[in-house]
Amino acid sequence: MLKKLLQSDRLALFRTARFKLGLAFALAMLGTIVVQFSLTYTQMTSFEFRRSGQVLNGEMKLLLAMTPEHLEYVIRERATDDLRLVVNEAGIFTASHQPIAGELRTWPDGLVADGKLHNIVMEPEEGSPYTLRFLAARTPDGHILVLGRSLHVLDEQKLMLRHASLVTLVPIVFFALLAGTWLSHRALTRVKEMHEAVDLIMQGDIHERLPAGTQQDELQRLAGSVNRMLDRLEQLMRDMRSVGDDIAHDLRTPLARVRVGLERALSGPQALSAEDLRAVIERAIGNLDQCFSIITALLRLTEIDNSKGRAAFAKIDLAALVYDIVDLYEPIAESEGIEFLGLCPERKISVNGDRDLLIEMLGNLVDNAIKFTPAGGRVRISVSMTGHHPFIAVEDTGIGIQPDERQAVLSRFYRSDKSRHIPGSGLGLSLVASILRLHNAELKILDAQPGCPEKGVCFLVIFPVSDSV
Repeated sequence: MLKKLLQSDRLALFRTARFKLGLAFALAMLGTIVVQFSLTYTQMTSFEFRRSGQVLNGEMKLLLAMTPEHLEYVIRERATDDLRLVVNEAGIFTASHQPIAGELRTWPDGLVADGKLHNIVMEPEEGSPYTLRFLAARTPDGHILVLGRSLHVLDEQKLMLRHASLVTLVPIVFFALLAGTWLSHRALTRVKEMHEAVDLIMQGDIHERLPAGTQQDELQRLAGSVNRMLDRLEQLMRDMRSVGDDIAHDLRTPLARVRVGLERALSGPQALSAEDLRAVIERAIGNLDQCFSIITALLRLTEIDNSKGRAAFAKIDLAALVYDIVDLYEPIAESEGIEFLGLCPERKISVNGDRDLLIEMLGNLVDNAIKFTPAGGRVRISVSMTGHHPFIAVEDTGIGIQPDERQAVLSRFYRSDKSRHIPGSGLGLSLVASILRLHNAELKILDAQPGCPEKGVCFLVIFPVSDSV
């Protein structure tokens, strides 16, 4: 049993990513050695062939410049001079390949006196065959001069290269395996830390984050992206935890009003007149409509947040968008006694977006501005550029938003104390934030009059850099 466990542990070691990466590194090093050996082997052969050709051609040129008598003397006596060190075989033959002088007494098979280099295998009576490079050319007196150079130097160099490669192969592969295992251990240690953090997150610790080191590499960028995703998921989970309480709180009041009104109508001391009954029904319908508006807004928020996004995006002219909003809300503003202005530049300013969603976003901002601006006030919507960024500004002279509430008003169901008497669900600005998030746009809440938050608010929608005409 113990033997089986030990064998299983050894097999498990070979299946680990650390061992596989180390083996891959060692194989890469082995491949590098093979490529280097092949290139060196090829270059060595090419160099020796080129050098021997140059030597034979140079000697042939010098010898052919001599007189026939001098040439025959040099070839016969070459064992006593330096020519023996350069040329291994030499001989002078007649046109019919009969030897005249030199130690080369037999015409090599396959040799042609064409002044070109020929590699010919020589088979001695004793010993193994060997290769010689021959060069044969005709002398001025009609004879044939043959020079041969051995390739034994090249053979010795190749033998030394093979021996050196075999001797160094084992330590190099062993070192590569160790280095690969160590490098993979360093890389996989960070992966292990990330895996442990993911396990903690899966166990319910949503505050845990992947370790992001100081290295500017792919693992750090991956950890940063995952951490941002976890931040977003944590925010969504907080929203989901609070949305039940928010829905119960905001739906309970209108539903309680409906119930109380209907109970009073049923348990009253006397029958209600038709007019009183109609009033009870109208109030009940109004409260139910408020419940439906909350549910519709929540469904719309979910639809936008779950949208895959930008399939319906196109170039949108912001001025045309603003003019449509002005046409839609100007009668409403007039009925409330509010001045409504739309200001657009002469040049065309375009953004990439979904027209219907942008109309819905601007409609919510303008509706809020009109709702919270008293009679005699002013609402203004304008389009312009800040740097290379297009923007839309919606300003009013209403009750304003305090600086410490400007982030909270973007959350669902939030309503400040001074706005609770005004009908609404508290979801309008949440819808605006979701639409702008889909468009990668930024919403800034500023004072309409700097330093005076109680004298109006300015919603500034800044879009990403876009082509403007």
